[in-house]
Amino acid sequence: MSERTAEPPETVLLRRGEVHSPADPFATAMVVEAGHVAWVGSEGAADAFADGVDEVIDLDGALVTPAFTDAHVHTTATGLALTGLDLSGAASLDAALALVREFAAARPDDRVLLGHGWDAARWPGGRPPARAELDAATGGRPLYLSRIDVHSAVVTTALLDLVPGDLPRTDAPLTKDDHHAVRRAALAAITPTQRAEAQRTALAHAASLGIGSVHECGGPQISSEDDFTGLLKLAAEAPGPRVVGYWAEQNADRARELGAVGAAGDLFADGALGSHTACLHAPYADADHAGTAYLDAEAIAAHVVACTEAGLQAGFHAIGDAAVSAVVEGVRAAADKLGPARIRAARHRVEHAEMLTPETIAGFAELGLTASVQPAFDALWGGEDGMYARRLGAGRARTLNPFAALLRAGVPLALGSDSPVTPLDPWGTVRAAAFHHTPEHRVSVRAAFTAHTRGGWRAMGRDDAGVLVPGAPADYAVWHTGELVVQAPDDRVARWSTDPRSGTPGLPDLTPGRDLPACLRTVVGGRTVFVRPGE
Repeated sequence: MSERTAEPPETVLLRRGEVHSPADPFATAMVVEAGHVAWVGSEGAADAFADGVDEVIDLDGALVTPAFTDAHVHTTATGLALTGLDLSGAASLDAALALVREFAAARPDDRVLLGHGWDAARWPGGRPPARAELDAATGGRPLYLSRIDVHSAVVTTALLDLVPGDLPRTDAPLTKDDHHAVRRAALAAITPTQRAEAQRTALAHAASLGIGSVHECGGPQISSEDDFTGLLKLAAEAPGPRVVGYWAEQNADRARELGAVGAAGDLFADGALGSHTACLHAPYADADHAGTAYLDAEAIAAHVVACTEAGLQAGFHAIGDAAVSAVVEGVRAAADKLGPARIRAARHRVEHAEMLTPETIAGFAELGLTASVQPAFDALWGGEDGMYARRLGAGRARTLNPFAALLRAGVPLALGSDSPVTPLDPWGTVRAAAFHHTPEHRVSVRAAFTAHTRGGWRAMGRDDAGVLVPGAPADYAVWHTGELVVQAPDDRVARWSTDPRSGTPGLPDLTPGRDLPACLRTVVGGRTVFVRPGE
């Protein structure tokens, strides 16, 4: 985790607002001192602090909450998507090619053109760009375009020429090792200055959204050691969100040397549904195979044992039901060797965990596994006509991302975006969990909010943060929002209560169609890292 060496700023009193704190559900004021929450309470009691603080912030009715933690981010790729070519809004192949042409013309000095976000499944005809079309659109320059799930890509001939060895020169998107090879070649062409600019852009954008911490999921197949260590160094030296690093390599010692808290994150047990590389028990509905397994239970067990003995978290990317089953089987084998108490105490984690069964959910609970999940996946790909249904059939698709069942079983949840796969959007993420396409998988706004704040801290072994109580790190955000509401306990989404006797801090009404809260200020460790212009 990135650690800041400078002392935090002065003592600050925030007053005349709404402070979301379990210490006092009616709190309207908060004192921050030495980078930690010192006090929360009522407006009347705040007068006692007014003369002893260095700064008073009049909240003018704004809401103060813990800052969000995004538990799965690819920071450099996010920055490159923000500053580079974004195809997520392209409604057709022709529109995507037009954007490629415009981008290439606007960036004549780039050694390699980078783009992200195309999704042929949403285009008329369903066809991705052909290599010859991309060659023509770029004027023969190197181009890497990752699919929205980042598990496949289309490239130009000029980029293939930069890759050692013989890669397929077909029009089909590149997957698996071929994809890793072209991604390495594309990222290697980025200068250190470009990389640092992308990282700063991503972290500044996160701060503007009320995100105080991100879990960086790096690895040799995803980025590079220089990228990973450079990001941790930048985050430690510059004001901004905290960065918690996970390195996806089956080498616990190397992960520790790089400054990671775990040899985890996108350590691939399988691929993704959109690219037909998630590993399933039964074949895809629209393909004659069941995806790809990258790790078996034996390899998973060996990695979990090594990480547990090294005092590091282990973790795996697992989406398909067969991959999730392999992870549970492997972690259980590690528990048989080291004892279940040691395994549970290590808080190993599984990224995505989309295709779960009652048996694997029970396994997560038994083994103390954290589910690091992305509700925006359901918002983007769920529903009767979504990508999940096309890949799996409507019946299997309805079982995906069962957040309520995980919480009922006692499985810890940490919410994230997998940015740039889906955008950094914390309140949108909370909304997606509360208004899941499948009603039985929905959770309360309060539960989703907790999983997106405190849940991220717990996922990396900290139980003392992500909540505004005395002694906790002063990582918080200030929001302009509408009326605060408390969900009725007997109805997850439909009925709302504003009765103060509930004793539960209120949260914004996230009913679809309503505006999401706007971030006015983000503070990390007592330091202001974002202020909305005009505030």
